[in-house]
Amino acid sequence: MKLKYVLAGAGLVSALALSSAMAQTLVYCSEGSPEGFDPALYTSGTTFDASSHPVYNQLFEFVTGTTETQPGLALSYDASEDGLVYVFHLRPGVKFHANDLFTPTRDFNAEDVVHTFMRQIETEGSWEYFQGMGMPDLIESIEAVDDLTVKFTLTRPEAPFIANLAMDFASIQSKEYFDAMAAAGTPEMINQAPIGTGPFSFVAYQKDAVIRYEKNADYWAEGLPKVDNLVFAITPDASVRYQKLQAGECHIMPYPNPADVQAMKDDSGINVLEQEGLNVGYLAYNTQQAPFDNPKVRKALNMAIDKQAIIDVVFQGSGQIAKNPIPPTMWSYNNDVVDDAYDPEAAKAMLEAEGVSIPSMKIWAMPVQRPYNPNARRMAELMQSDLAKLGIDVEIVTYDWGEYLERSKAVDRDGAVLLGWTGDNGDPDNFLAVLLGCDGVGGSNRAQWCHQPFEDLIQKAKTSTDQAERTRLYQEAQAVFKEQAPWDTIAHSVVFMPVRPEVEGYKVHPLGGHIFTEVGLAE
Repeated sequence: MKLKYVLAGAGLVSALALSSAMAQTLVYCSEGSPEGFDPALYTSGTTFDASSHPVYNQLFEFVTGTTETQPGLALSYDASEDGLVYVFHLRPGVKFHANDLFTPTRDFNAEDVVHTFMRQIETEGSWEYFQGMGMPDLIESIEAVDDLTVKFTLTRPEAPFIANLAMDFASIQSKEYFDAMAAAGTPEMINQAPIGTGPFSFVAYQKDAVIRYEKNADYWAEGLPKVDNLVFAITPDASVRYQKLQAGECHIMPYPNPADVQAMKDDSGINVLEQEGLNVGYLAYNTQQAPFDNPKVRKALNMAIDKQAIIDVVFQGSGQIAKNPIPPTMWSYNNDVVDDAYDPEAAKAMLEAEGVSIPSMKIWAMPVQRPYNPNARRMAELMQSDLAKLGIDVEIVTYDWGEYLERSKAVDRDGAVLLGWTGDNGDPDNFLAVLLGCDGVGGSNRAQWCHQPFEDLIQKAKTSTDQAERTRLYQEAQAVFKEQAPWDTIAHSVVFMPVRPEVEGYKVHPLGGHIFTEVGLAE
């Protein structure tokens, strides 16, 4: 691919120094590299930040800073009384980006919507979100009524359907670009050189170093985006991100070391934004592999892990112990659930009563910082020490982030994996069904857990339009989850976002995304 810009990693700092001459270039010190640029293929927030948020739009979108939906590429919709038919009225005159490989010949239309979803139904691939949410079984048909009208027919009512369409996997792709790349024999370019309708167009990516975007001059939202260029300076080390922020080499950084937050707050050259995170960090056992197929074994291991020590050491006051698989800020949270107490002696006795000896096991530790886990390696080391008291020799393993996510999906994966989740649409279904439902086994359900009593509850809840009834069902599901213990629920965290004083309009997003459409820089 011929790139518009070639950026040398060694020259990045000097090229992007934040001077008055570069006031319209916003630099974000991101925590990692994206797995790719086709958001339908992935579930990682790091990847969504680099793909769906700057490059694409969805039919409906979340108001930044809230879980409220607003019109995106669809201006409005009509729904049938039985909740089975949705007719979307599309925004006219929306332009797709162009690149050196492709120039669009038409505006966005209904064909692009049909293509976006049908490729995830009809094409083999790793459509982890789409499949994990049961979308292939939900969508009976999608029809382009005319250029600006699309009709979805569902097999069942789906309470969070509109919110689901605002999620990253539902980012609208250009059918014309897809067909052109297929005809050229280069379909992989959809994932390497993305084209969307979003506020920024993709310019170039130097792996593990920098991603560059430029303002979409034809963007349909008047007056946006507010900067001319957007740069992701990929900086995995939180301490280095902090140094760059202090030196004026980036404007915004995510996921500071908890130990650095107070110093940042005391620095007049840094503004620290914060918000309760809509997240959970957890340790997922492989419930299809012995001895983790026994819920009493899983409960025993949970009782052996000192979660308060993890909160104190890893989160340093920026988190709270988690007892449920959804955060306490989410509706339907079951506060009556009682957490597994830290009790190593009782844990040892439970294993003995089950006749189970675990001489060794693996704990997988993420290689990147996430809002729900600022230091997975340190967390795994604390767990290693705790489980040693039961005579268990824990081996800590890790991989590059993309490989970690891919390998951890395997049904025959050994050991337990540290992961977590930040809500995507503000609905409990996005946690309970995506992460723990039967459709997610082999994908987003890293516990490989398919438990029919739990499944029946969450499936019934998602088809109800009565929120009180949904709340009752989800609270019952949380009680079943706690009894069966496919995870050790570790923590919910506070999200801190350090930004430089010249940054205007940045909002901490409860759904975890870093969105720069409305962000400007003071002169």
